[in-house]
Amino acid sequence: MSYDEGKFMQFGFIGINYEKADLNIRDKVAFTDQKKIDFLKQADQAGIEQCMVLSTCNRSEVYYFYEEDAQIEVIGHLYQEMFPDIDLTEYMMTKTGESAVHYLMRIAAGLESMVLGEDQILGQVKDALDFSRTMGSCGKQLNKVVRDAVTCAKKIKTQLKISEKPLSVSYIGIQKVKETCGIQGKNVLVIGSGKTAVLALRYLKEYQAGKVWICSRTLSHAAKVQEEFPEIQVCEYKERYRVMKFCDIVISATSSPHLVIRQEEVQSENSLVFLDLAAPRDIDVRLADIPKVILFNLDTLKNISMENQKERERLVEESKDMIYQACRETMEWLSVSRMDETIESLQQRCSEIVEDSYGYLSRKIDLSKREQKILKKVLNASLQRLLKEPIQELKHLDTKEEQDQYKEIVQKLFQI
Repeated sequence: MSYDEGKFMQFGFIGINYEKADLNIRDKVAFTDQKKIDFLKQADQAGIEQCMVLSTCNRSEVYYFYEEDAQIEVIGHLYQEMFPDIDLTEYMMTKTGESAVHYLMRIAAGLESMVLGEDQILGQVKDALDFSRTMGSCGKQLNKVVRDAVTCAKKIKTQLKISEKPLSVSYIGIQKVKETCGIQGKNVLVIGSGKTAVLALRYLKEYQAGKVWICSRTLSHAAKVQEEFPEIQVCEYKERYRVMKFCDIVISATSSPHLVIRQEEVQSENSLVFLDLAAPRDIDVRLADIPKVILFNLDTLKNISMENQKERERLVEESKDMIYQACRETMEWLSVSRMDETIESLQQRCSEIVEDSYGYLSRKIDLSKREQKILKKVLNASLQRLLKEPIQELKHLDTKEEQDQYKEIVQKLFQI
């Protein structure tokens, strides 16, 4: 596929995301790989040659370049046709020009994500670009815009480290335990077999905990968890206090309406760190009064999460200038790129004149090889010097009207 760089193209965006469409709608408006292929093919047939589909659990969005305003309606119609069983009118978002570029940069940086500042979206944007390129739907302009968005996101990630302020109370809790007593090589009892308990077990595995036990009121539930973590040991619920004597860390995450660990039943002489991830509480708060015992519960962890959320919001404000600057540079590049064909034609005309003049002089004058090289360089430098100011002027034209006027003038003056 070839792209006419002389055409005046604008960047656009259309799609749905979690802000307007709930999960039920998003589930119905998801682009499978086959749907992506079909959409990109239809867009190309409609004259929209540069197009990218970004489809995740939270968004189904299309980024594209168009040459005529009518193509905005065309892309919207194609989008709706992909999902004929649902009217998307009230959920659809659209942006064009600088607003669309700015939005993509915020997307890549995780600033439009459900979890503010998350990193996963950056990889998803890269994958979307790769898919578009593989399908032949990515031209120079689309590649430049998306790559600039990725570069800006990486800069924000490196300098501001927004994602390093954790929001998950489970993750924060594990980090607090890690900071307090370390996890590697430590013996751990996990009480519970639900999603929170499983998440805790994954973190424990990542941080190379030592011997790990799991217990649950329903033994079969604990055995089910053991299928994912065959290295852990299952103990009966009534054995929890006995096993606790061999542990350094106890994590409880049940849905019990009553206390699971009572102060008077804890007889361990070792230092113990308790992590209570349940609501209502699983662990008796009086345990915090026992020497050598440290207790973390949801009250403490939620406060940390709220502080981290505020810090993320502050860092997002700090990132606005970085995104604004990157957006302006991209828009300037797009403006200049519309004159690339004219500038290249001028330079080609310059090369033709140099070759003609050099050919004539080399036939009339007996020159050594060294002198021939010098002559050619001087001729080329002289003409390039003549074109330098006009080319700089062409690069700084802002509007389509000016660009079209100058193209016509250059074509007449230089007969190109």
